[in-house]
Amino acid sequence: MKAGRIVLVIIGSLLVLAGLTAGVGAAALGILAAAQRDDGYLSVPEETYSVGSYALTSGSFEVSQGVRPEDNVATVQVRGTDPDGELFIGIASEADVDRYLAGVAHSELGDVTFEPFSAEYEEIPGTAAPAPPGEQDFWAASSAGAGTQELAWPLQQGEWTVVVMNADAAPGVRADLQAGIRSDVLGPLTLWLVIGAVILVLGGTALILAAILTGRKHGGEYPGPSGGHGPYGYGAAPVPASAQQTAGGTGAPYPARLYGELDPGLSRWLWLVKWFLAIPHYILLAFLWIAFWVATVIAGFAILFTARYPRALFDFNVGVLRWSWRVAFYASGVLGTDRYPPFSLERTDYPADFDVAYPERLSRGLVLVKWWLLVIPQALIVGAFTGSGYVIVRQNGPFGGWDRSMGGGDGGSAVNWATDPAGEGLRSAGGWTVGISLLSLLVLVAAVALLFTGRYPRPLFDFVMGLQRWSYRVLAYAALMRDEYPPFRLDQGPADSRDLPAVGDAARSG
Repeated sequence: MKAGRIVLVIIGSLLVLAGLTAGVGAAALGILAAAQRDDGYLSVPEETYSVGSYALTSGSFEVSQGVRPEDNVATVQVRGTDPDGELFIGIASEADVDRYLAGVAHSELGDVTFEPFSAEYEEIPGTAAPAPPGEQDFWAASSAGAGTQELAWPLQQGEWTVVVMNADAAPGVRADLQAGIRSDVLGPLTLWLVIGAVILVLGGTALILAAILTGRKHGGEYPGPSGGHGPYGYGAAPVPASAQQTAGGTGAPYPARLYGELDPGLSRWLWLVKWFLAIPHYILLAFLWIAFWVATVIAGFAILFTARYPRALFDFNVGVLRWSWRVAFYASGVLGTDRYPPFSLERTDYPADFDVAYPERLSRGLVLVKWWLLVIPQALIVGAFTGSGYVIVRQNGPFGGWDRSMGGGDGGSAVNWATDPAGEGLRSAGGWTVGISLLSLLVLVAAVALLFTGRYPRPLFDFVMGLQRWSYRVLAYAALMRDEYPPFRLDQGPADSRDLPAVGDAARSG
């Protein structure tokens, strides 16, 4: 993919992100608008507030310039009841309230929590006794009397303070109070956000599709065991004896194939900074994975109606997986090579590769269930070794796949493709969590062994490759690329033995 097309993907991904953010905002505003319909208010719970001073005041709140009562931006409501007498509630400018209560002992409301209820007050000392509040003429809005008192005040520019007192200005204020706000602009704002979200998502999707479809090259047929673009049946290089010893496995090869060859001359210390060197890849992959998600959603609908996965989208998504696998193999998920990964979606001679055989037809029915339902048994198993033993299944739209569906911290496993293709960190639905997965632990052990011995334990490498291979197969299935269910097996080594010629075949071909 050329630089110009990557720029289109980045711009399109940013637009999609902005659109999704606007959509979330629209949903939140829509909920608020629905909650205040029929002249209702968005209110805090009613609680009892009690102070021994002459007045209870709120902290001052500022309304920005240009807001006029007739604009009907929002209306503030304050309700209160004094069961033992008459209550006064008023709103006035901060300056007027300060003059009125100058030298008067009063209490300013601080932090309030509601579950359980707790209120903090700042006591302002004084010796003067205030005049009855109802006799003052500076109130912007007020209500006084026995029983429940209520005032509604449309916002206007200025700095304001709410004051609650006994109507006769006696000390010791105790009242059941509740405050709320409503705005008639929430409905129209929700509509505009929805429109903006649709435009942004469609515009971003169009740019992503333009980047994928413009000037693409056909990737060619999927290579068989004796040909391709790299060793072990991925190219013209002969199969080494170490690989032939595990060749000729029984059973059919799975059409999603992952390969990685351990570099025999790995640096003892370079793995300490590979994560830093790979930052440019992480930045680009963050946008490419957004495009991957968009392409998968579109492909899902295409499969549903045509039983075919559009080839351009398929090649792009495989390329994103391939790029991610190279970075994981280099920097975090295996540490198997010191060779810097190429910035490319295409197949190269890099010692790590991933490819999926293109399906001519796919099941229309399976596309509705395999990415979220049928994949659950695989998700449980893969999540056990890539997510510290826990699984979080969260779906992203009708065909969008998972969002951290296997937990996190897999050190490069593909199952975290939606938000963290390189597998850095361990995150749950509620935020960041400290932890380490089995796969990350194995890679760390290999790194320590490399640091002190200069060698990457080959059995450990083969095992890590098996875990990665399993997770990438599950990803290919969940991303709608194949209908064949991933096998429940751990195919260790640089390549799956079923993808290699048998020992006798290799000898005859030599």
